[in-house]
Amino acid sequence: FYLLFQGFRQISQRTISTASRRQLQNRVPEKQKLFQEDNGIPVHLKGGVMDAVLYRVTMGIAVLG
Repeated sequence: FYLLFQGFRQISQRTISTASRRQLQNRVPEKQKLFQEDNGIPVHLKGGVMDAVLYRVTMGIAVLG
């Protein structure tokens, strides 16, 4: 049991240490700019094509239901 615990501890430390090496890019300002832009598009569709698809699927289910 002790060896299993030690192995798990080494794996978890390795995962944490390698994750901290990667630089994550902060995309929040870009998203804020996109969603705050006054371009006449409703906020629930500003995310792009996937938002439009999800909206249409949801409306279709609502109409059928």
